[in-house]
Amino acid sequence: MFYEPRHGHGLPHNPFNAIVTPRPIGWISTRGADGQDNLAPYSFFNAVAYVPPQVMFASTSAKPDRDGTKDSVANIRETGVFCVNIVEYSARDAMNATSGPWPREVDEFSHAELARADCRMIEAARVAQAPAALECRMTEIVTLKGDANFLVLGEVVGVHMRADCLVDGRFDITRFQPLARCGYRDYATVREVFSLKRPGE
Repeated sequence: MFYEPRHGHGLPHNPFNAIVTPRPIGWISTRGADGQDNLAPYSFFNAVAYVPPQVMFASTSAKPDRDGTKDSVANIRETGVFCVNIVEYSARDAMNATSGPWPREVDEFSHAELARADCRMIEAARVAQAPAALECRMTEIVTLKGDANFLVLGEVVGVHMRADCLVDGRFDITRFQPLARCGYRDYATVREVFSLKRPGE
């Protein structure tokens, strides 16, 4: 099968995000200028550079109460900061609970019954029990082609790692099973890890 996205695919559901898979989930926590906390998962998320460490996530829809975007991007525009919380398999239901199109006054930490902790380098909350959290200062928000498509880039200025995830000086993902987004309503988790040596190493 071949299709041109501009002409449609003719399938019951869009296959695009099932093809680009699995994708890590950036559980983005922000705080508005009014002090209201927000927490929402984004599967268009990844690390993009080592020095300085940088990450990105993309927001691809809008809410009626946020002037063409969603709470996360609106808050980052106001404050210039955000935190990326890493999602583990055991937090899947809480993560899903924070994904709804809730009004801006809803505090997703409370809604999902998640403990929060203060970030150290930025004015935002983080998921207290997350395996890791990356405190970020926004470097750029890029308007992408299409309606309500925004790419947020940030420099990581603080890193939290849960103590039980550090084994022999390494951050060990087998200790918590990272959750990844696949297509449709599908998710995956990492249960098996193997190593490969690159040529020249």
